[in-house]
Amino acid sequence: MSKATKQHQLIGPKSARTWVGILGLALLSAVVASGAYAQPAPAEKPAAEAAEAKTTTTEAPPAKPATTEATHGRPANKPYYIEFRARNAQTYGHTFSIYGRVNENGKIATSAVAGLHPATESALPWMVGHFVVVPSETGASDGDKDDQYVLARFHVALSADEFKKVVGYVKELQAKSPMWHAVLYNCNAFVGDIAKFMGMETPASTLLMPADYINGLKKLNMKRTGIIGTPVEVMSAERLREAALRAQGKKVAAQPEGAAKPSDQKPKKQADNKPAKPAQAATGSAAANPNSPNLASGVR
Repeated sequence: MSKATKQHQLIGPKSARTWVGILGLALLSAVVASGAYAQPAPAEKPAAEAAEAKTTTTEAPPAKPATTEATHGRPANKPYYIEFRARNAQTYGHTFSIYGRVNENGKIATSAVAGLHPATESALPWMVGHFVVVPSETGASDGDKDDQYVLARFHVALSADEFKKVVGYVKELQAKSPMWHAVLYNCNAFVGDIAKFMGMETPASTLLMPADYINGLKKLNMKRTGIIGTPVEVMSAERLREAALRAQGKKVAAQPEGAAKPSDQKPKKQADNKPAKPAQAATGSAAANPNSPNLASGVR
């Protein structure tokens, strides 16, 4: 048998089938292997999501941020205040302001008084001041520091910076307010100037009764924004009077807001804020009623 014939036999039908089988198995193995390697790996979670999951499982929820208000309802970062007040008097009362700091419970801890009134405690400057301007004082008058005479109040919380700004203006106003007149420039006008400096709207007339002026000032500005300070609700004037009288061991009957107590000297009613007759002012003796301020003052 020739060499060519032997080579042909080596690649005959039987041998060919064998090689085809081997090649088929190799190809199948390659396909399976490539499929295995081509299978996508599980997608990794984003880093932020993974961190969140870790926090959820290993850490407690973050605490809620501290409230911006203290328990007594005023902004926690405003421990100072200015308060506009009206009080009782033997005629139609007096309007003034007090300012200072509150304690941790939101109650007044310190106070200074600023308000315009005729100089001295004599009734004479007050009576003359209804005709011509008279010398004035801008500090506390008799009765301003006694809560049992308060008829209306409007409280504004202040931060340290706001307090410094407002008190600075008050002192400037005190320095340049040497005169008083019942109509031209009275206690309502003085308090109104402080309120205007703070960006507030003031009642249209300074000839209102003091309690009406302060209640009107509060109504106009209680929810007003963009002013110096934050108006806050405080104990009503009625409850303040009751607390002061209870502290003195006196029983107080319930009265409507703004009404004078039986133990207080009620202001004489005046039409359009007109002053009482001089005889009335002179004979309205505080000695007859020890609970009344020793004043014959009107809108001072």
